[in-house]
Amino acid sequence: MSTSDVITRAPRQGSVRGIALLTVALLAAGVLGLMIGSRSIGPGAVLSALFDPDGGEISTIVHGLRLPRTVLAIAVGIALGVGGALMQGHTRNPLADPGLLGVTAGASFAVVLAIFVFGVTSLTGYAWFSLAGAGLAAAAVFAIGSTRGGPSPVSLVLAGAAVSALLLSVTQAIVLRDLETLDDFRFWNVGSTAGRDFDVFWQVAPFIAAGLLLAAISAPSLNLLQLGDDVARSLGMHPTRHKVLGITTVMLLTGAATAACGPIAFVGLVVPHVARFFAGVDYRWLLPYAGLVGGLMVILADVLGRVVVRPGELQVGIVLALVGGPVFIYLVRRTRMVSL
Repeated sequence: MSTSDVITRAPRQGSVRGIALLTVALLAAGVLGLMIGSRSIGPGAVLSALFDPDGGEISTIVHGLRLPRTVLAIAVGIALGVGGALMQGHTRNPLADPGLLGVTAGASFAVVLAIFVFGVTSLTGYAWFSLAGAGLAAAAVFAIGSTRGGPSPVSLVLAGAAVSALLLSVTQAIVLRDLETLDDFRFWNVGSTAGRDFDVFWQVAPFIAAGLLLAAISAPSLNLLQLGDDVARSLGMHPTRHKVLGITTVMLLTGAATAACGPIAFVGLVVPHVARFFAGVDYRWLLPYAGLVGGLMVILADVLGRVVVRPGELQVGIVLALVGGPVFIYLVRRTRMVSL
């Protein structure tokens, strides 16, 4: 018997060094987001405009246009990455993403109602309706998917699929009836950071911050839930209580991200697999890795969208849809879906 037959490889484990490297990469990508656009700005001019604004053209571009969308892209990416990892952990389904909870469909339905019924036309107005719709849809999915023993992974997925199908069908019916609603809705629905200012960010920031705090609190218990509800109970846990906490966290993170930028696909699905490849399956490491990888993925997609069709740009939702599909197929074939 060879040595390789008896030596077992240690499982991957996250590290402070890995988090530090991802943080540096994320900050570098953020600076890149401030430099690249219809007009390129050098790194020296960007740093000068950031720390010593003079009110000139470059300072106006950096502070008025690029800084808000860069900060928002990073925040949304972090929220979607952590939300996706939590969703896959609580459903124990490697193909799950936060959209299965009905959050995206609920947010879309609420935005259509805001436009069609209440005549809301501003992005800041959409945000509040989107948050409310995401929360109500998630609550409905949780209520429908819960049994006497609490919500099970299968029942949550089925309930989410049913609620999402219902809300999306009603949304499409309203949109097809009114062309003006269609024009306003499709701009939000494509998923974009363009045109957002700090007002949108500050509206959703408290929800993202609360979601990240709850995610940090729930990470140790999520490790135990991977062993099954019966084992978790034998160790003194209350699985239903922790599942309620986890689903609430997913709703806060994904609802806030969707409210800010519209539906952005593939981040919550792909990012947890990338993070799991480097950090392993311990959610105390996996969640911060997923957040940083998610922020990096969204900001890089936003920058790429500004380059490929210059002087115009592709919305970040379109770029992620084009890139995310092939990347996810590669991950499936390369890693055979790292076991949860």
